[in-house]
Amino acid sequence: MKQMAHSLTKNTSKNKKTTLNRTLNLLHDSIFIALGIVSAGFGLKGFLLPNSFIDGGVTGISLILTEVTKISFPILLVAINLPFILVAFSTVNKQFAFRSFLAIVLLALTVHFIPFPIITHDKLLIAVFGGFFLGLGIGLAMRGGSVIDGTEVLAVYLGRKTSLTIGDVILIFNVMIFMVSAYVFSVEIALYAILTYLAASKTVDFVVSGIEEYVGVTIISDKNEEIRLAIIEKLGRGCTLYYGKKGYAKRGETLKKTDIVYTLITRLEISKLKSEIDNIDKDAFIVMHSIKDVKGGMIKKRPMQQ
Repeated sequence: MKQMAHSLTKNTSKNKKTTLNRTLNLLHDSIFIALGIVSAGFGLKGFLLPNSFIDGGVTGISLILTEVTKISFPILLVAINLPFILVAFSTVNKQFAFRSFLAIVLLALTVHFIPFPIITHDKLLIAVFGGFFLGLGIGLAMRGGSVIDGTEVLAVYLGRKTSLTIGDVILIFNVMIFMVSAYVFSVEIALYAILTYLAASKTVDFVVSGIEEYVGVTIISDKNEEIRLAIIEKLGRGCTLYYGKKGYAKRGETLKKTDIVYTLITRLEISKLKSEIDNIDKDAFIVMHSIKDVKGGMIKKRPMQQ
């Protein structure tokens, strides 16, 4: 009986902890989505809409149709995004689709009801900062587990059905939008639209990846053990050693065995890592490449005490 009571108490405590974690995660995601909606609404209402500027993606299509048909932008934003949300039910999951639909509806209501001030009529400032705030909003919404532009959903869907990558689909989609805007409006507006899109996309990349974007580093050196200890003790990062052979040798010569050090660091730590390696082995061979995502393992730990 005591064991059953103890087990029941333990399970109850575990369930409460799980519920609390889910609640905190939902609150965390909701805050990101709310901030994203406000930022995107400000970019649209304070910069792009009052000056008839165009962006890429579904938002760009909505802006073009608003200028051509004079139909309200919020209505077009929801209507055009709706098919992409339906696709998200099958390509991603129902929770993501529901969050995205709710975020898009809230963005439409924000643009319609909140009287954001018109910041400027300077075309360059509109393109740059309109794209920045719109990209900031899209990025924050993505951090919250949703999208406020259905282009990414379409890219994922077509990427699974064809040999195109997600980046290829988004690029083709936006090139078509810019060509239409050049035909409907003018080449100048299309060029400003490209500038707006670049500002938005770069902001999205930074918000989603941030300064914590990881870089994979492969280090080949005869002093691999000293470098391994420096990575652990000085940078507080984990690393992996794997067996290899140095391939630069003439025919018939024996290839020299070596341990290869592999680690993940952030962009801000690159300079420090290079400095530590130079102090150990100036002839070390270093290869770096960007990492899209990281999961599991020991990515960061407290630096070991000497």
